[in-house]
Amino acid sequence: MDKFLTHLAADRGASVYTQRNYAQALNEFYRWHMEERGGEPQWDTLQRDDFRGYLRFLGRGKLSRAATRLRFSALRTFYKFLMRHGAVAELPIKNISLPKLEKRLPRFLTIPQMKDLLEAPLKLIESQKVKKGPGRPVSTEVCLRDVAVLETIYSCGLRISELCGLRVEDINWNEQVVRVRGKGKKERMVPIGEPALQAIQRYWDGVLSPPVGAQAVFRSDTTKAAPLAPVQLSRRLKQYLIIAGLDPALTPHKLRHSYATHLLDAGADLRSVQELLGHAHLITTQVYTHVTTERLKRAYEAAHPRA
Repeated sequence: MDKFLTHLAADRGASVYTQRNYAQALNEFYRWHMEERGGEPQWDTLQRDDFRGYLRFLGRGKLSRAATRLRFSALRTFYKFLMRHGAVAELPIKNISLPKLEKRLPRFLTIPQMKDLLEAPLKLIESQKVKKGPGRPVSTEVCLRDVAVLETIYSCGLRISELCGLRVEDINWNEQVVRVRGKGKKERMVPIGEPALQAIQRYWDGVLSPPVGAQAVFRSDTTKAAPLAPVQLSRRLKQYLIIAGLDPALTPHKLRHSYATHLLDAGADLRSVQELLGHAHLITTQVYTHVTTERLKRAYEAAHPRA
């Protein structure tokens, strides 16, 4: 298991979230086998019925369908790793019927809501000039960084790990594109808008030593070169959602949903959006077409006299 988790990080370039989720899934199965079967799992002798028993156990725990499927995805990937290294001869978890995912439409911000969110860090600067609020004041440099962060996520549709991993050398200022390192070490080129580039330049102009070369575009601290951490970004976003009068429970990934939805609403074709998002399969991108279709239906029902 340890070798597999090292392989995920070093060879496959899995995100910290995938590494964490897969480690948790394998450890949960390990503990279940110790308690239910009275010993450590012997991966080369486990049968399909063992995994069916585990599936029934997960069902009794009232896990969501997505959580159940995630655990079996981890186990399946682990077994493929074992097969490649000759530790097992076959995949004992194939042909197990897993619960189908619930159809959930991605949440996103409207264009006016997105505009309010992008302006929230600047409103924070202004409010701190007028009065001192509770808690520690946020520096102008941090607010300018956060403006640039939000503009870049929305301009490029980046995952949070991609945003935090962005380097100075990845930005082509003349062509207005950025090189993005996505899942599985896959790279893609994504356009970046002028407002995002201007926000990045304003942020760099406000720090003592702007980053260069392979250094992170966005720093966790204005005086240190360490890259911005995902948990730090999520915490900052919550504050700006409140300032903008939006739901503070929205995650940074919802900005990516907003990016995709706004592109499709404006007439972008699905294949192009797939490429921009870095989705390996078109079916992953198709969820956004349901969002735009639902919106068209609501507009039709509200406006058409014979709806």
